Amino acid sequence: MTMMQTTENGSHENTRRSPLKRFLPLLIVLAGLAGGYALGLHQYLSLEFLSESRGVLRGFVAENPFLAPLGFAVLYAMAVAFSFPAASILTLFAGFLFGWLLGGALVAVAATVGASAVFLAARGALSGVLAQKIGGRVSRMAKGFEEDAFNYLLVLRLAPIFPFWVVNIAPALFNVPLRIYATATFLGILPGTFAYAYLGHGLDSVLVAAAEAGRAVTLGDLITPQLTLAFAALALVAAIPVAVKKLRRSPDT
Repeated sequence: MTMMQTTENGSHENTRRSPLKRFLPLLIVLAGLAGGYALGLHQYLSLEFLSESRGVLRGFVAENPFLAPLGFAVLYAMAVAFSFPAASILTLFAGFLFGWLLGGALVAVAATVGASAVFLAARGALSGVLAQKIGGRVSRMAKGFEEDAFNYLLVLRLAPIFPFWVVNIAPALFNVPLRIYATATFLGILPGTFAYAYLGHGLDSVLVAAAEAGRAVTLGDLITPQLTLAFAALALVAAIPVAVKKLRRSPDT
């Protein structure tokens, strides 16, 4: 009886954590995002900036073969942690500056670290909110996500249907362990990461052609229907285990 009371008291204490302690990490993320926009940092996260500064940036990378990749990885992780919507652009930067292999590897690690940081911040603030607010069919869907979080997350990561920062935060509403979140994130972003890094590796000719034509380069100039179909196919393959498990649990089978 005493042990039960102690457990219950502990859970009540967790529930009654001060709002400041609970929401402080998420507030830091929001403050960092707002501060970045206020300082105009988003202006440097564009293909236009890359086009104008490609010579200077490549010169810096050549002069700092160790510091440049490390600094870029830290910058990328911070951009993801503060939820800057610039993952695709920065991945192109990585391929352009470091080549598709090193650039893709840097992005995969940095993106996973940054996504895990914002996930932990959001989980501390949002944990338990979904269970308190929903019921019925939506509640069963939430339970299904929690029971098969790895495959669900893998599908979301493979298919860029939702913005990267949205998928970083949304799982915080569910009881997803950090280990599963980080593993599914790392594996799920690998195909898209290396695809974008490869695009960035061959970006120089596109930038030159756009400059000669007197227009800015957009992501639409780089993303082909074939690439989009490839991502969709990867997502369908990843969704197979989820569908099979649901069919096995069906009372009709």
